[in-house]
Amino acid sequence: MEAYRTPDDRFAALPGYTFAPHYIELDGLRQHYVDEGSGPMVLMLHGEPTWSYLYRNVIPAVVAAGHRVVAPDLIGCGRSDKPVGLDWYTYDNHVAAMRKFVEELDLRDITLVVHDWGGPIGLRLAMENEARFARLVILNTGIMTSGENRMPEAWWSFRNFVDKVKPDVPVGMLIQGACFTPPAPEVLAAYEAPFPEPEAKWGVSAFPLIVPTSAESPGGAAAIAAAGRLREWTKPALVAFSDSDPIFPTRVGENFVARIPGARRPLTVIPQASHFLQEDQPGLVASAITGFLAETGPAATEE
Repeated sequence: MEAYRTPDDRFAALPGYTFAPHYIELDGLRQHYVDEGSGPMVLMLHGEPTWSYLYRNVIPAVVAAGHRVVAPDLIGCGRSDKPVGLDWYTYDNHVAAMRKFVEELDLRDITLVVHDWGGPIGLRLAMENEARFARLVILNTGIMTSGENRMPEAWWSFRNFVDKVKPDVPVGMLIQGACFTPPAPEVLAAYEAPFPEPEAKWGVSAFPLIVPTSAESPGGAAAIAAAGRLREWTKPALVAFSDSDPIFPTRVGENFVARIPGARRPLTVIPQASHFLQEDQPGLVASAITGFLAETGPAATEE
């Protein structure tokens, strides 16, 4: 399989991102992850077109609260290998890769933090491997709950735009357009660092194209099944959505709260934040997560 590997010098001196790199080899692809701190496990999954850089201002607070944080770059993103072309990039392949990642690192009693595409991937992973997961933190994401995925017009416009320009997706522009407060130029440059040429961008191009929009879509039936299992999740869950996301408005978060028996009520709303709430309000996001972890206590080990 042909894969692009971003040169290491692209990641030198990125603002706010001082974490040592860690790597794991899975089926011939090298996957990068951040691994900081010690204590109960917190696994943070990003979405599109971001990478673990999204959590750079959240990780230190969670580590300071006494937790180990692992934040992988999904295949095709960040410092992870990036298969060239669209063939590798399917919903099923992303879930399978993260399952192998969790098993290889033998992560247990996981508090799972998901955002954007990290939601469909991570929530399905957790529902299919419940013994490894202790809590859920759901941030601005969705998962198909019926035979039709009713995405808003803003999302369809985004999907059609990406399909037209693929693979040369303007990563920085997409980040800036989905923030309440425009990030500094050097921050946008950091988001673009893993993707110095179009060949590196097939992974971020693929994400909107592989969203299941019906039960017949690849991975659609599995997504619906995972959403169904969420109705039986009695372990703790925190749902926190921003107040100004045109793709995932607060009503989507309220639906998660209503669906999940273990969810804290009411929905936690992060003010003055758009889709990338970790960028707009990292302090509030970190406080919500650490407060939730403190309230729900250490996870019990499951064999």
